[in-house]
Amino acid sequence: MSLAIICPGKDPQPWIQAISKLDPELNIQVYPSIERPEDVEVALVWQHPEGILSDFPNLKLVSSMGAGVDHILRDSGIPEHLPIVRIVDEKLTWSMTNYVVMGVLNFHRQITRYQADQKRKVWDMSNPEIEVKVGVMGVGALGYDVLEKLDFMGFPVFGLGFSEKKDFPFPYYTKDQMELFLDQVNVIVCLLPLTPDTEDILDLEFFKKCKKGTYLINVARGKHLVEEDLLEALNRGYLSGAMLDVYRTEPLPESHPFWNEERITMTPHIASVTNPSAAAPQVIENFKLIKSNSPLKNPVNRIKGY
Repeated sequence: MSLAIICPGKDPQPWIQAISKLDPELNIQVYPSIERPEDVEVALVWQHPEGILSDFPNLKLVSSMGAGVDHILRDSGIPEHLPIVRIVDEKLTWSMTNYVVMGVLNFHRQITRYQADQKRKVWDMSNPEIEVKVGVMGVGALGYDVLEKLDFMGFPVFGLGFSEKKDFPFPYYTKDQMELFLDQVNVIVCLLPLTPDTEDILDLEFFKKCKKGTYLINVARGKHLVEEDLLEALNRGYLSGAMLDVYRTEPLPESHPFWNEERITMTPHIASVTNPSAAAPQVIENFKLIKSNSPLKNPVNRIKGY
């Protein structure tokens, strides 16, 4: 019995060390050097080659290396009966919230503007603060924490999700109330899971409905955003700027127009990165739970997509 780590392009060593420290007896095989696929019962994956999980005849569980599972769910070859779990880590939430708060404050206090002024040696004290009302799309563990922290800081906050919520402590809108939601806010934070319903949701038609000059922060998935539509929205004034941590192609190609767009602040998918030492206990626990036919930690609902 063994655990397979499948993460092409990602260094598996921190995961091997963290898991081995907790369970030195656990046999770990690492793709592509998996010599005994019949021994694999749990696959720990990130951006695995589609279809490869069918190589493991005794596979009982697929675990994501992070909170996201869209890279797993797009593999149509995974049997429906095979359970999928994800990592839920308070440090992931902490890091994500800090990143979003940074983006909101950057817009609120216009740091990008003052950085440009510094390069031009311009002293401009006018309008030092922009009134901000923040809308968070996706109000799971990450989105809820963002709403809570920004509310504590005194910012008006609004949530949007794809299901009804009772007794939600902040103003909340469903996807059918999208225009009402957009009428309330001038900063939009995308934290939606990537599903067929949310892919390409940030397109030109969406941006047309935003308040003029709205600021976008996308920390969810690159496929939420139609990238050419963002540039068009900036040029038409629907948006005043954007802060992006995720892209349709990563690493972002050197020829991509985002590199030269001063109204876009970019970071290389670092808003919230899984710490193997923090995540390894969940991997080990689920390994033991699946062997004892017990309920798993952080199971994924395939219908909802998260």
